[in-house]
Amino acid sequence: MANALRNVKVLPNSASLEEARQRVFDFFRAASRSLPAVMEIYNLYDVTSIAQLRSTVASEIRKNIHVTDPKVIDMLLFKGMEELKNVVNHSKQRHHIIGQYVVGQQGQVQDSASKDQGISPFLKNFYSSNYF
Repeated sequence: MANALRNVKVLPNSASLEEARQRVFDFFRAASRSLPAVMEIYNLYDVTSIAQLRSTVASEIRKNIHVTDPKVIDMLLFKGMEELKNVVNHSKQRHHIIGQYVVGQQGQVQDSASKDQGISPFLKNFYSSNYF
């Protein structure tokens, strides 16, 4: 699979927005084609499916749908390609993949009511603020 990723490279500059858009589609295709290998490498069959990982990759790409500058799109493609190479080359551990792409950014749902019983109001306010 690493050999397949060598052929997919993000060139330094896109000439137009349409060319950058085409490169995003090419990156998504490369990421989708590498998902079966990722499932095998990290043994994710008990946690998620290929379709769920593909939708996670698509949602990560859609987060930047508002970007219209081709140079910024090229930079985001470079970062995405580096992340994909790190995942395929097994530079991350299984729990990193599960935490980032299976569980997601919102994290697991925790029952905070049972933990808040002996906490002072000051600590409750501190934990709910932006400093924690």
